[in-house]
Amino acid sequence: MTVKLLYFAWVREATGVGEEEVTLPPEVTTVGELMAWLKSRGAGYESAFARAPVIRAAIDRAHARPETPIAGAREIAFFPPVTGG
Repeated sequence: MTVKLLYFAWVREATGVGEEEVTLPPEVTTVGELMAWLKSRGAGYESAFARAPVIRAAIDRAHARPETPIAGAREIAFFPPVTGG
């Protein structure tokens, strides 16, 4: 499966890319598995996803939890939690 990945804020800074298209291995079927796989792609990704529990994800612009299946996704975005006042 090939999917477009988008990275925002400090996730983008750590990975060094804002977006990319990747072909996922067949064993990557959920958002959580995707984050674990991304950590294995090099030091920048390992740093970006070291705090995976705080990173938010969206599949095709809809918020997704770590256990959410990614089958059929065209775009998956990762971003840190948003705060404001």
